[in-house]
Amino acid sequence: MTALFGTAGNEQAFFSAGFRKTIQAPAYVASLGLDAYEYQCGHGVRISPDGAQALGHAAQEAGIILSLHAPYYISMASKDPAIRERSIHYILQSARAAKWMGAGRVVVHPGACAGRPREEAMLLCLETFRKALKALDEENLQQVHICPETMGKIGQLGTLHEVLTICKLDERLLPCLDFGHLNARTNGGLASRADYQVILDAVKQMLGEERQRHFHAHFSKIEYTKTGGEKRHLTFADTVYGPPFSPLAEELAARNLCPTVICESAGTQGADAKQMQVRYLSYLSSQN
Repeated sequence: MTALFGTAGNEQAFFSAGFRKTIQAPAYVASLGLDAYEYQCGHGVRISPDGAQALGHAAQEAGIILSLHAPYYISMASKDPAIRERSIHYILQSARAAKWMGAGRVVVHPGACAGRPREEAMLLCLETFRKALKALDEENLQQVHICPETMGKIGQLGTLHEVLTICKLDERLLPCLDFGHLNARTNGGLASRADYQVILDAVKQMLGEERQRHFHAHFSKIEYTKTGGEKRHLTFADTVYGPPFSPLAEELAARNLCPTVICESAGTQGADAKQMQVRYLSYLSSQN
């Protein structure tokens, strides 16, 4: 197995080529030579069972692996119990849609600290994730991997250690390592191969070799501020902000890791994902 590369939603070139419907996305992504597509439910899970099944069929025909991004407004450590309950409901909605379309992974934002100390917020976040896992079990949705995501804003839960701590709750939890987010919240902390080695070593140490080998990933260049972290997503044309992909590609190839890497560039997801794939394969071929 090798790493898989794909897009978060549809890039601008998809629409410029005359495509309008997401059911056309798997064939478009496959035409670029990519492997994966992440269906976006950031503003709500609005796809019907029939629509999800049709998308899943289109992806299967095109040889594309699907994942799904859950709503952005999930908040696992909210002070309001009703918001935490709704967050569990959104995860369930996302997992149902993922099952309908044959997507094996659902990416979830942990949420903000909600004005409380990080340690206190994490305890509540963990409790809410436990309840979400129980709810998934009750609906026989155990086959869907929930992927807590590392976050880019400093006030959000989602440091590397926090995400790995969440994932220790259950083996079906896979980390979504968003390297652009990690770079943003550390003010450009990802610059060298050694920086990526620290991250991948931590995954192996806390979660074991199997989840290190098959983790989920997001990658994009992201503008950030020193005080707040993430500001906005950029494209690979940017030369000011990072992180660089080549050191990560080299490390993935050297370790023989097989993550799914989803590009979240601002409008150039397909083109930039292709750049990542080509760079990774060049390092992989040099290993042989």
